[in-house]
Amino acid sequence: MPNVATIAFDLVAITVLAYGLYFRRHHRRDMPLAFVGLNVGVLALASVLSSVNVGTGLGLGLFGVLSLIRLRSSEIGQEEVAYYFVALALGLIAGFRPDPQWVGPALGSLLLVVMYVADHPKLHGSHRRQIVRLDAAYTDETALVARLEDMFGAEVTNVIVIEVDLVRDVTDVDVRYRLRTPVTGGDRDTGARAPLALADRANGHR
Repeated sequence: MPNVATIAFDLVAITVLAYGLYFRRHHRRDMPLAFVGLNVGVLALASVLSSVNVGTGLGLGLFGVLSLIRLRSSEIGQEEVAYYFVALALGLIAGFRPDPQWVGPALGSLLLVVMYVADHPKLHGSHRRQIVRLDAAYTDETALVARLEDMFGAEVTNVIVIEVDLVRDVTDVDVRYRLRTPVTGGDRDTGARAPLALADRANGHR
């Protein structure tokens, strides 16, 4: 079984990951519980498996099975996917206790540092994504981009047309844009999972 220091490190690491990084930046209250529950459960299971001398292949298989179950159970954003895999990896590393003893904490700390840097608001704090339904059928990309920039008051960096319906006179687009006034904090990419929005409302929505 893992020693007290290994368990303590894993609990501190998952707390920092779930509440210190994820929740402070993304403010989705249900995910920290999922991260912590997954991490502690995997830690316990990996500890039992390591004590009966099972192969590394079983641990990797467990990683894959748990990933498929979780990712198919509900729709989650790409940020949650990254945090989910790190929580899973922390539990496996602590449970299987690689030699020498400092390797586990070192790898866990590296994962936390990578997530802190890669998900830092200053890297892409002004970038947003929205899936939008426009109240007109646009076949001219220049006119489409102009409409979106006017609606969002931002610089459109990429537009993917999902559907143009000439009968109903609507256009569905996946738009990525950059705010002209950068915003820091946890409300980045909030539109990634937003429902289709009707663009004829006052100045659109942010």
